[in-house]
Amino acid sequence: MNEVITAADAAANNRAAAAASSLSPPSILPSNFPLLSAFVAFSLAQFLKVFTTWFKEKRWDSKKMLSSGGMPSSHSATVTALAVAIGLQEGTGGPAFAIAVVLASVVMYDATGVRLHAGRQAELLNQIVCELPPEHPLSSVRPLRDSLGHTPVQVLAGAVLGFFISSLMRITQ
Repeated sequence: MNEVITAADAAANNRAAAAASSLSPPSILPSNFPLLSAFVAFSLAQFLKVFTTWFKEKRWDSKKMLSSGGMPSSHSATVTALAVAIGLQEGTGGPAFAIAVVLASVVMYDATGVRLHAGRQAELLNQIVCELPPEHPLSSVRPLRDSLGHTPVQVLAGAVLGFFISSLMRITQ
């Protein structure tokens, strides 16, 4: 027997399937692999900054977990993990991967370019303000944040971290 499915029958089947899938209990963790890998890479990079600061400066500074700049670049780790996860999940031929790669390139270029130089200018401005006499109106201005950007090594370390996080998460899925 040949059966003919009408548009109304197809719509009813789709609604029934959607209702059945919505009855499953919600997951505590999101199942979005690219989002999860980007979040884990960001969190781990921020956490590692405490240890790299200790290694470099021989002091513990937990504030580094919430700051920008430093080793490794959490921005680079995040966007690289996102791009790699999308590439592993959907392949490298789709538009989502292309968007992720362009986003990663822009973020990493910005970290080593504009933000790094803005941080260096902030260092110089802070030095100038410190050398002003106490009676100068700008002598009591709060110092500018000077840890804004990243060196190319910090960006590379973040990108490598993001790559490994996405790869390991994919293997363990």
